[in-house]
Amino acid sequence: MDISHCPLKPSVDRDGDWILGGFFPLYSLNMQLESQKFYWLNKPIRMSPSKWQLKNYHYILAFLFAIEEINKDPRLLPNFTLGFNLYNAFNKNEKPLENILLWFSGGNQTVPNYNCQKQSKSTAIIAGTTLEFSSILGPLLGLYKIPQVTYGAFDSSLSDKDQFPSLYQMAVKDKFLVRGLICLLLHFEWTWVGVAITDNVEKKLPTSWVGTINLYEGIALSTEDAKVNVYLVYGDSDIFISIHMHSRLTEYSGKLWIMATESYVDLYKMKSIMGLFHGSLSFSSPKRDVPGFEHFIKKMNPSKYPEDFYFKRFWLNAFNCVFSGSSLCGKFKDCPPNASLEFMPGNTDMMVMSESSYLVYNAVHTVTRALHEMLLEEADMGLTRDSSLPVPLSWKLHRFLRSLQFTNSIGDHVSLDEQRESKKQYDILNIALFPTAQDFLVKVGEFVINGTSYQSLVIHDEVIEWPMGLEKVQPPISVCNQRCGPGFKKVTQSDETCCFECVFCLTGEISNTQDARECIQCSEQEYSNEERTHCLPKLVTYLDFEDSLGMALACTALCFSVLTAGVLWVFVKHQDTPIVKANNRTLSYILLISLLLCFLCSFLFIGHPHPVTCILQQITFGLVFTVALSTVLAKTIVVLLAFKSMKPGRIMRWLLASGGSNYVIPICTLVQMVICAIWLGLSPPFIDVDTHSEPRHLLIVCDKGSIAAFYCVLGYLGSLALVSFSLSYLVRNLPDTFNEAKFLTFSMLVFCSVWVTFLPVYHSAQGKLMVALEIFSILASSAGLLVCIFAPKCYIILIRPDKNSLKSLRNKIDR
Repeated sequence: MDISHCPLKPSVDRDGDWILGGFFPLYSLNMQLESQKFYWLNKPIRMSPSKWQLKNYHYILAFLFAIEEINKDPRLLPNFTLGFNLYNAFNKNEKPLENILLWFSGGNQTVPNYNCQKQSKSTAIIAGTTLEFSSILGPLLGLYKIPQVTYGAFDSSLSDKDQFPSLYQMAVKDKFLVRGLICLLLHFEWTWVGVAITDNVEKKLPTSWVGTINLYEGIALSTEDAKVNVYLVYGDSDIFISIHMHSRLTEYSGKLWIMATESYVDLYKMKSIMGLFHGSLSFSSPKRDVPGFEHFIKKMNPSKYPEDFYFKRFWLNAFNCVFSGSSLCGKFKDCPPNASLEFMPGNTDMMVMSESSYLVYNAVHTVTRALHEMLLEEADMGLTRDSSLPVPLSWKLHRFLRSLQFTNSIGDHVSLDEQRESKKQYDILNIALFPTAQDFLVKVGEFVINGTSYQSLVIHDEVIEWPMGLEKVQPPISVCNQRCGPGFKKVTQSDETCCFECVFCLTGEISNTQDARECIQCSEQEYSNEERTHCLPKLVTYLDFEDSLGMALACTALCFSVLTAGVLWVFVKHQDTPIVKANNRTLSYILLISLLLCFLCSFLFIGHPHPVTCILQQITFGLVFTVALSTVLAKTIVVLLAFKSMKPGRIMRWLLASGGSNYVIPICTLVQMVICAIWLGLSPPFIDVDTHSEPRHLLIVCDKGSIAAFYCVLGYLGSLALVSFSLSYLVRNLPDTFNEAKFLTFSMLVFCSVWVTFLPVYHSAQGKLMVALEIFSILASSAGLLVCIFAPKCYIILIRPDKNSLKSLRNKIDR
């Protein structure tokens, strides 16, 4: 039997000492008839519902249970009873003020400020699932200072006490849902996420939540990037219809939706469109097991509340009953045997309270306890009350409501302080629609948070049914960029935290985690591997004799040392020959010995450095080269004096005869010794560890200490070389037998060329190469002196002995 056209009373009433009003959205009007109905003045409303919303009857069940629990509790309102008026809450397009005015006037007329009842028992109103209804009702109740406690989702705009002075929100501002969403996104590593929100909610969200969006029939849906495979859904039940309509134009297969919806959204009532959301996840407040509520539901039937025509309609729809009469006042027939709300058809669990029903339950208790506190205060003041006295004025309740705090029957702390923080839990549900399954919401985890001190996310990944259309049965990938693996660091692009480039760590840096913001610098004793994932200890190294480079230099130094010793032996053996005696054989011996020491000092630079060898390296090098160069200078002076002495003049002859050139060597050497002494006194060489020249090695080197002193030594040697070169160049063409001036000039040219080349190359080298270059320069310059000066003489002595005789000398002179 179709009873959708049956007229309804304006309210469901039960009398009591105090009356609590309740407004719940149960049906909408037939708008074609609505414009003809509401012209009456003093008769009850007769309405024709066009659409029932009996899913919301769970609000009324919580409302009635709370009132029944209070009336049975001897500690609350003793000797008094609590009654109620139940009204339908119309939306903003259906004249919502009509039922509100009926409640104001006692249920008989809708004329404001007129009430034919002797006394008003109305105490407060429990109302408001939507912002629109509360915003219409709130200002009107504010005029009469009648408290309104809302049970809908918290809305910060209703906290304006100037606009809504009598409105209280039972719900708390949800500060924790965002943290739960972030934990879920981090758990699955989703960093590039779209947002689906209704227009009115969009205005309340930070712009960083929304990004670039397109509007489509009341929904804001981000479509900025094809990489978005996960969407956050925030809003009421209408948003799912909008997304379903939008899916006809856009392909959403394989997309996952995370639903952070209002507490009163019933996904079961939208099962017909839930196929699009298969595999998605939903944050839902857990249902509450309130003591006594299960028993109340089991005993609930139409005979218990015969005046409640809403419940009759609910019973009729739930069990497919029919009426024996022609209206809702008739009796039921053809109902299933033992029909009970305990065994509701489908998958509706009526034995526990949903989050929104739980808010209704707390709202009734809050108003009642405030009224109880007010009565206790009157009793303390000596006032007595009976049924003949006027009911306390509603505006007096505000002071008690604002300060009220209590613990309800399940141990939760309840108050109307909007700043309160409490423990919060969300069940994470997975939408899995299969033809054979009746319950398509499967709990796969939970998020628990207690203020700022504790939070926990538990997800059972293995039981989650993921969206259809994915290539593999696994969570979808929703990132702007793939993750940066170990060895890389993230460099953001254009101030975007989710879009970045992966940059390989520099030498000496590592990153051993994914998505590292910065690379880690290895210590000076470590180096990074090629993958830049680990710091490895550096090996200690130095220019050793076992190295190929060290061995080559040592062999070269040894060969030249032997060669120099051989030349010295030849000169000693042929010391009485003209070519040896021609250019002061003593100076030749000194030069050969100093060159031998130059070659041997190269060994001080090879092997593990020691404090003594570090000092000897530079001091020996400086002194023996000074002796060698001063000897060359002395030889050049001898040639110059010998030529000048052939001309008239006593001074030149005296210098040559007195051996003045012999003082050149000690004087020049003494100057170098003073420079070296100053060097040792100020900043002598020492052992150092070079951590930068060779990336994978700790190079043990001899630090020169004072660089200025080192260059003073080199500069002094360079000065001696230039003076020797200049003098030898001047006497290169003197007509003398066995004149070695040309050889001295050429040797100094080689010496200067070696060390001039050494300086820039030395500064650009690193590590072992610096030491090798210094050894090479010592060997090359020493070899240049040895070969250029002594090779021609050895040739004559060993190969052409006929030229190394007095007879040959006289023949040459006669010519």
